[in-house]
Formats: sequence, C-alpha cells, structure tokens
Amino acid sequence: MADLAIGSVLSGSGGNPNPNTPATWRAMVEEYLDAATRSRLGIPLLYGTDSVHGHGNVSGATIFPHNIGLGATGDPALVEAAFRATAVETAATSARWAFAPTLAVALDPR
Repeated sequence: MADLAIGSVLSGSGGNPNPNTPATWRAMVEEYLDAATRSRLGIPLLYGTDSVHGHGNVSGATIFPHNIGLGATGDPALVEAAFRATAVETAATSARWAFAPTLAVALDPR
C-alpha cells in the first residue's frame, strides 16, 4: 500500500480472505487501512466493497433482491430496512465505501 501509493481498493468477487468470515474481512480491511496510514503522506485508504444488494462477498451475509426488485415491492420502508442491514453488515467489516449507489427507474414506454 505504502510503496505503491494506492489510494483506494474496491473488493469484487473472488478476493475473499481465508476463512471467509466477517472477522477475517475486518482484519484484512484494517490491515490495508493501517498500511496506508504508514505511507509517506499518511493519507487514509478508501476501502470499498460491492454491496449493491447485500455484502455478498462475505460468507453468511444477508443478500437482498436487486434494487429494481426491491423497488417493485412499492414499500419504501422495506427498501430502507434492506439498505440499512446492508450498511450495518458492510460497516462491520470496516469497509466504508459501499459500491452501491444505484437508482433503478423502470419505465413503461407504452
């Protein structure tokens, strides 16, 4: 991290720690964060994960339908609860960037 001056990491599929648990995810992310602050400039690392509809890279995480499916429920409180659960599970792994801001708008052109 420090040698290459990496400013951000976005975890996608397949980059899981072993064993794949929330605790090992947290340890891995915090190791990256600590390494970045030991760099020449000490700039914190932005660590993100693909949490579009749940923190699906973590074994045991809650996975929700995609955003357009949640929107189709017509229940804003349910959608907020799903996103809040995703935020809590993502934050538990020390990832502060949930690569998930999406607005899915279904249009019927008829």
